[in-house]
Amino acid sequence: MKKDPVCNMEVEERDAFTTECEGETFYFCSEGCRDKFLKEKGA
Repeated sequence: MKKDPVCNMEVEERDAFTTECEGETFYFCSEGCRDKFLKEKGA
C-alpha cells in the first residue's frame, strides 16, 4: 500500500494513478489528487 500525498488515503499500487517527480514515483487515489499535486509542484 502507498499513501496519496494529497489526501493521505491508502492506495494499492496496482490501482493507483501515478506520476514521477524529481526521480520519485508518487501514487494517487484519483486523477483529481494527481492533478492537484502536479499543479502545486508546478509541473
